[in-house]
Amino acid sequence: MSKLTHLNEGGAARMVDVGDKPQTNRSATATGFIRMNPETLGAIRAGDAPKGDVLGTARIAGIMAAKKTGELIPLCHPLGLDSVQIDIVLEDDGVRVTSTASLVGKTGIEMEALTATSVALLTIYDMAKALEKGMVIESVRLVKKTGGKSGDWLANL
Repeated sequence: MSKLTHLNEGGAARMVDVGDKPQTNRSATATGFIRMNPETLGAIRAGDAPKGDVLGTARIAGIMAAKKTGELIPLCHPLGLDSVQIDIVLEDDGVRVTSTASLVGKTGIEMEALTATSVALLTIYDMAKALEKGMVIESVRLVKKTGGKSGDWLANL
């Protein structure tokens, strides 16, 4: 019925069989931003947010989320990650989170990097919402992937 990889011949959703695919080195990097008022950013920078260490908590949340991606997103394979790195940078009008996940495996790791970034940003929101409810999470996107059948890819930034 369909040439879509996640649909069977009858059109029902299925998990793709990757059993015969070769293992390759794979990595993916995703980024996103949370925009906020200067006062909120200042409290995060100073470590004065009501819930405690905003950035440290967000980093741990992102790593944990990457590890749980197969449980959160239907049809994603559970992956044994080799590495997850969460980089957090304070900018003039908010916080940028960049997550890189890597493994040697049979299927892509883009969703793990995107999930890590998204959950780290959501955690920043949760940790700072007592200071500002109008923060905006934006521009979550894949910026780079390596390995696999489709090869390397780099976003036009």
